Amino acid sequence: QVQLVESGGGSVQAGGSLRLSCVVSGRTFNSVMGWFRQAPGKERNFVAAINLTGGVTIYANSVKGRITISRDNAKKTAYLQMNNLEPEDTALYYCAASSRGRLATSMNEYDYWGQGTQVTVSS
Repeated sequence: QVQLVESGGGSVQAGGSLRLSCVVSGRTFNSVMGWFRQAPGKERNFVAAINLTGGVTIYANSVKGRITISRDNAKKTAYLQMNNLEPEDTALYYCAASSRGRLATSMNEYDYWGQGTQVTVSS
């Protein structure tokens, strides 16, 4: 059984930073990893994704330059470093894993999901 467990969320003021982690268990870590977020009353949206080796990444336009995705395959962990946070970044952040081998921005491409970690940014 595959499990994804996120951590690292919290409450910060605008301009602050947070680092989210996503630990994968139950399978080898040979998946494309992605991060999505869902604000209250809104759809879940793509944030960032990283390929199997960590050498290729893609980002939503709204977070480029402020958020960095990375991974440590030895630790079976994906990370989301978020800097210069804005109130608009407030959301429940989910990590996801895809066994399809290609970077993707669509939720439909991801097979496994975590339960989410809350990020709240105050102005």
